[in-house]
Amino acid sequence: MLPPSLYADTATPPADTPPLEGNARASVCVIGGGFTGLSAALHLAEAGTDVILIEAEEPGWGASGRNGGQVNPGLKLNPDEVEADFGAEMGGRMLALSYGGPDAVFELIRRHQIQCEARQEGTIRAGIGAANAATIAITAGQCARRGGPVEMLDAAGTAALTGTDRYAGAMLDRRGGDLQPLSYARGLARAAMQLGVRIHGATPATSLARAEGGWRVTTQKGEILAEKVVLATNGYTGDLWPGLRRSVVPVYSSIASTAPLAQDIARRVMPRRASLYEAGHITVYYRMDQSNRLLMGGRGPQSELTSLEPIRYLMDYAAKLWPELKGAEWTHGWNGQIAATKDHYPHLHEPAPGLLAGLGYNGRGVAMATAMGRQMALRLLGRPAAELDMPVLPIKPIPFHGFWKLGVAWAILQGRLRDRFGI
Repeated sequence: MLPPSLYADTATPPADTPPLEGNARASVCVIGGGFTGLSAALHLAEAGTDVILIEAEEPGWGASGRNGGQVNPGLKLNPDEVEADFGAEMGGRMLALSYGGPDAVFELIRRHQIQCEARQEGTIRAGIGAANAATIAITAGQCARRGGPVEMLDAAGTAALTGTDRYAGAMLDRRGGDLQPLSYARGLARAAMQLGVRIHGATPATSLARAEGGWRVTTQKGEILAEKVVLATNGYTGDLWPGLRRSVVPVYSSIASTAPLAQDIARRVMPRRASLYEAGHITVYYRMDQSNRLLMGGRGPQSELTSLEPIRYLMDYAAKLWPELKGAEWTHGWNGQIAATKDHYPHLHEPAPGLLAGLGYNGRGVAMATAMGRQMALRLLGRPAAELDMPVLPIKPIPFHGFWKLGVAWAILQGRLRDRFGI
């Protein structure tokens, strides 16, 4: 059952994905029904591959159906840093993949006629104060030198797009956009099933082992024999493969949503209808949906939300940005676990022949998880690893991973202090 959220209340209906009972065979077994797994399954099916996908709950249950709905271009690190870390050739391919991610998402939506409130009105990266604005200007310059459709805005230009004078400057990247993420996940599932993918919800994988020239995936009520396997569990990764869970840190991200705002107020709040995220260490992100609801996201308790109270600071901050929202009705609050990596890059692994894992999108999962799914499909279809647009990396467990909750709490506190003092 889906956790309560605005998305759960407003999404398109789910496809019928009954639990697996008994045994099955497939060319590829995908474990995980979020954007990564659904994208991999869909792209494999488009190429005529026989695919079975199993999901512990239902497609979109995890962060794929609970995130901010922002389709952001790029990676967490600046373009020059990416090329310095991976070289001009691989780094350039990674940049093309990540900055082209939103276009790929919206093209996929059009091709399969997915109804998910998709809108490509751009992404705004906004800076509070001159130091943050200067940092953003560096990113904008690096994107512009590579031909990106970006524009650096001063304080007045940023206020015109956002309806608030909070920011000293911002970068508008016209490739970005937003969507209803649970509807998108359900639409990917439906499109994959129309192409022959067998999807089974309420079917957690309990073990993974080599068998008969391929792999045996054991579930609670059966097993699957497959030539190849995709592990696509991201922030909800367990211990099916040694070390994988400990290679990422699950971090809860929280969202609060208003009721639909009156038209006169809605016209003044984010008039551009782009999605926005603030530059800094621990900041907020937000957007207006197509029903004039404001969705405010940020850090909250590192456990499942049961009420709006633990994230009241998001509501207070919204009223600071737009005083006309003081007294607004806030109807929903929810959260989910994203996966953060130590180096801030998404990770693609091939720990054994015929076994792939992709995870760790660091808050950019809508576009990057979709893109990663296609890269994994290409690899399973025979593309050499060196020709992929993401490097295939070894799994490296994070030291002292068992203390991740303490580490996240300390990182959030440290980040807030650094933001407050401009460090």
